[in-house]
Amino acid sequence: MRVAIHNESIAPMTDTSILFQPFTSPKLALKNRIVMAPMTRNMAPDGVPGPANAAYYRRRAEGEVGLILSEGTVVDRPASRNLPHIPFFHGDAALAGWKGVIDAVHEAGGKMGPQIWHTGGTTADPSFARPPLDTPSGLNKPDEKVGEPMSEEAIADTVHAFAKSAKAAQALGFDTVEIHGAHGYLIDQFFWAGTNQRSDRWGGAGIGERSRFAAEIVAAIRGEVGAVYPIILRLSQWKQQDYTARLARTPAEMEQWLAPLAAAGVDIFHCSQRRFWEPEFPEVDGENGLNFAGWAKTITGLPTISVGSVGLSSDFFGAFAGETSAASGLDPLIARMERGEFDLIAVGRALLSDAYWARKVREGRIGELEDFNPAAMAELA
Repeated sequence: MRVAIHNESIAPMTDTSILFQPFTSPKLALKNRIVMAPMTRNMAPDGVPGPANAAYYRRRAEGEVGLILSEGTVVDRPASRNLPHIPFFHGDAALAGWKGVIDAVHEAGGKMGPQIWHTGGTTADPSFARPPLDTPSGLNKPDEKVGEPMSEEAIADTVHAFAKSAKAAQALGFDTVEIHGAHGYLIDQFFWAGTNQRSDRWGGAGIGERSRFAAEIVAAIRGEVGAVYPIILRLSQWKQQDYTARLARTPAEMEQWLAPLAAAGVDIFHCSQRRFWEPEFPEVDGENGLNFAGWAKTITGLPTISVGSVGLSSDFFGAFAGETSAASGLDPLIARMERGEFDLIAVGRALLSDAYWARKVREGRIGELEDFNPAAMAELA
């Protein structure tokens, strides 16, 4: 079924059952297709999540989210975070805190994976002092120098840090782990030609060559967690440094990008767009063509998660300017899922303001969905 992808005049569908069909893959089974997208909260003092963090995630499990992905949590590198209260996913205190989180989610019948990341050369709160930054070539974006290129030793230590955090997630009982490789953070800075100008084996003219760092991280994680533990990798074309950036301009380039990552051990690709309804390559399959997640699934044969302003009319960064919008208009999403374009859909801001968004949608209570309120960004509600 093909539809006009974003038409606000279309009345909401009443049949949302496709969103609540079980998802089953060789390594991960979920009760429905709704994923809580990772959203930075910066509310873990000293990097340690506490009871408030656990209660926040538990409420989304009670609200019937199929899979919760945590906010970005940092690996064990000196400059891995760019805000002072980003949670760690290393160290005894932080891991004990995360044990409380996953136990609370499981008690509420949910499933969850931490998102592990490194913020690379991205800008920080000016009051938050950081050690020398990890970047591929000392750049945060083209022509913005923020440090020196990572050494071979620093790269090896970073790969190991990701693997160590993933192993800890498995040991704590998390159901999966997600690697953050998107939005202009460290892994994505290796993908991006604008920030990866290395001439050694970690660089290269093609996106396939620049995928080596991410592939090494995936392979190291696979070596730690074994063959049957599911690994999710989040990717994006756009960067917070440049919304128009594109790593793959054609399906052939996307295959060069994704194939080595799949071969290294990725089980599910989480494909971030600012607006999920936009076609990735309209010059190939038209204005109603496949989105990023649709192309990733077609190219790799692996399950994919789509994400991008679900239930909202404003784009991702519009929310931070104080915009609000009605959480409705699910027809385009349902149409894409019914034709199997992607397997799972991640919901972000809508779940910040309404922990019970998924339950309300399942019960047909569309009129009760709460609008996104930017104030939700400042609290663990």
